[in-house]
Amino acid sequence: MARNLNGTTMAPMAPKVSIIVNCYNQSQYLARSVQSVLAQTWTDLECLIIDDGSTDETPQVAAALVQLDPRVQYFRKENGGLPAARNFGVAQAQGEWIQCLDADDWIHTDKIRAQLAQVENRDPQGLVLYCDYERVLLDTADQIVDRQPHPIGQLSSETFVQRLLLPDFLVNTPHPALQQCMLMHRSVLALAKFPEQFKALGDRYFAIEILERGAEFIHTPMVGAFYTKHQTNRTNHWVYMCSYYILFYETLAQHYPQRLPQCQAAIDLLVNEAIQEKQTENFQRLVKMLTIPVHLKLWNQIWTVRQRWLLQLLYQLRCRTPNFILYEKYRGPRSQRVLQSLRLLKANS
Repeated sequence: MARNLNGTTMAPMAPKVSIIVNCYNQSQYLARSVQSVLAQTWTDLECLIIDDGSTDETPQVAAALVQLDPRVQYFRKENGGLPAARNFGVAQAQGEWIQCLDADDWIHTDKIRAQLAQVENRDPQGLVLYCDYERVLLDTADQIVDRQPHPIGQLSSETFVQRLLLPDFLVNTPHPALQQCMLMHRSVLALAKFPEQFKALGDRYFAIEILERGAEFIHTPMVGAFYTKHQTNRTNHWVYMCSYYILFYETLAQHYPQRLPQCQAAIDLLVNEAIQEKQTENFQRLVKMLTIPVHLKLWNQIWTVRQRWLLQLLYQLRCRTPNFILYEKYRGPRSQRVLQSLRLLKANS
């Protein structure tokens, strides 16, 4: 610990930047992620490894990294999900600027310096700095099989929110608010915490919330983050993601109801999914948020339903109708023959 000229001890100065690396059973990637932090050209930083109750070799890997560089610290907590781990990390962080990074991702060596250089002479209150990123696809052996650039560019706050309201598969532009890309002034974390009820889509809702509360997003034109997609990503599983999309829209309806009309394309899609798969609970939750008319795909046609009672009736009828009658994807050779026989009977009647 440093000492004053009079011999009394001084607390070490807080670093300018805190980079929080969250890890849950991803020990095989952790060193790469932390090394990308330690290699930053901006050196006035701390790296906080937050172990969210891992059962793999994460503690051992983290211990070696702590020995490697005094800027690395290790914290372990009970498993609570990624948003809770991030909130825990923010509570430990000492920096004026905060970046969150997942253990299986990494950042460009010049990311932090380049982002801070853009706001060197600005009041940093409420600022979020973000950059472009590269999607890195891994095979089952964790070997890189493809790299896809995802440029974002400078977006207005309204464009940012509108893009985040829709799932990625309904638009042709990249997700603009990955935490891997963002460097946030500490004041932003006073606007909102990471939403711990979201095990998925937390980045999306958090960004909407801070934008609605006045955060300003500033783009740095560089590929600053490398975001991996591999076999263990839970976002690969639609049933899992579907439940969180419904929760996402329910939470928006509760806190930002004025945004719900901009979500209707996604809610329409989810309603169709719930009807097709006979998901009664999902259907009833979605109907509460739905704006009539709704467009349903049945018998390979689009039907416009303009009354809620009729939508409820159609759902009841669908639950009593064999799948292959309504949806082509359920039709095997046998059901095709049945339908062909029905067509012949109709033609001869």
